Amino acid sequence: MATTTAAQDRATSKMAYDAFLAACPSHQLLDRVSGKWVTLILAGLGSGPDCAGEPRAMRYSELARLVAGVSQKMLTQTLRSLERDGLVSRTVTPTVPVTVTYELTELGLSLHRTMRALKQWAETHMDDVFASRAAHDTSA
Repeated sequence: MATTTAAQDRATSKMAYDAFLAACPSHQLLDRVSGKWVTLILAGLGSGPDCAGEPRAMRYSELARLVAGVSQKMLTQTLRSLERDGLVSRTVTPTVPVTVTYELTELGLSLHRTMRALKQWAETHMDDVFASRAAHDTSA
């Protein structure tokens, strides 16, 4: 029996990922990043409401203002999960009061572009969706 290194085992496992299978870890990751708060936080982190700027570090209060409707608890939980997944980094600066900033990691930046596109798609096509819903509801 041939022995393999841990890196080879990971590479083999990576090739076997199939998000259509419920037990696949990528399925779980898709479930996590598809939530509305994750989408909005990743789309807006550092680039503001119009998503026109380049990503930059943002303070917690900036994020709270940007993502209207998110509770303090949900924003905190979402940022913690994004940090755990390696998508966001958290920096604490010892000032009075303490300054905490959040910034996208390289991994987060790669997902940021996708989330920004998803947000823009939703805003562009909302009228089409409303029209489709209305047409469907009147024909039913």
